[in-house]
Amino acid sequence: MNTSDKIYIAGHRGLVGSALRRNLQSRGHENLVTRTHAELDLTDQSAVNAFFQKEKPDHVFLAAAKVGGIHANNTYPAEFIRDNLLIQTNVIHAAYENGVKRLLFLGSSCIYPRDCPQPMREEYLLTGPLEDTNRPYAVAKIAGIEMCWSYNRQYGTQYLAVMPTNLYGPGDNYHPENSHVIPGLIRRFHEAKKRGDKVVTVWGTGAPYREFLFSDDMADACVYLMNLPDAEFTAHLGAATQTAPLINIGSGQELTIGQLAQAVAETVGFEGEITFDPSKPDGTPRKLLDVTRLSELGWQAKTTLKQGLEQAYQDFLRSAA
Repeated sequence: MNTSDKIYIAGHRGLVGSALRRNLQSRGHENLVTRTHAELDLTDQSAVNAFFQKEKPDHVFLAAAKVGGIHANNTYPAEFIRDNLLIQTNVIHAAYENGVKRLLFLGSSCIYPRDCPQPMREEYLLTGPLEDTNRPYAVAKIAGIEMCWSYNRQYGTQYLAVMPTNLYGPGDNYHPENSHVIPGLIRRFHEAKKRGDKVVTVWGTGAPYREFLFSDDMADACVYLMNLPDAEFTAHLGAATQTAPLINIGSGQELTIGQLAQAVAETVGFEGEITFDPSKPDGTPRKLLDVTRLSELGWQAKTTLKQGLEQAYQDFLRSAA
């Protein structure tokens, strides 16, 4: 990508989108196009088409999505499948019709089977049943990958899908019920510390393993991939192969939810007891991405969990002020 190219970041206010914006600006990209939800409803096909016809972006980062944790996925399954299918269908097709050079579609590691062999390799997609708690969201994201692949094969487009592991960082959603695990824990431990609580109870058994990646590292990996030379980029688009245009993005490291809760408590300064509620769902037992493909392309995560949690907590304090 040249610094003069017009780049559209769909979802620029979200966790990944805001990180993408910071990363691109730090590299000298000034021709960035953004729209808030109030300015452009991506579920509205005619509005999306009009936007692309007017702006004609050279590159697109499709980071817009309806996202949430286990509680949100269980409570709003219809919205999770409907909104995500509409957003990605409208944007991907409009990108094709308006000559976008490269598009990066952001998915989620929940696309892989619930009991997937570990670590999860890209070729494990569609090899087993999905986790029930987020199946509507996962099916929508799988459809997005298939759409990128189909357009690459039929129309010669350059659309790549990336599958991030669990993300956290500045701009996260700290909603008490609909947030993901790290921002949810940050809020709960912070509020417990303020109240002087002696005990904090965490959902589930604490036994599942999870991998986490700082959002700015995720953005750096995305921009790195979009800047690959043509030969390396097109080799992963699946147009001439039976391999989906899919690359995992993760840290390659994991820890239990129990260990994570302790790390968040230490970051926040909560010194009480941590207990677990096994009546609440655990979700997938283990979710570690195989990041061999990305590592071979020359990229690795830079931010440690300790560093990332400290930055995330400071972001929470700013958002709560």
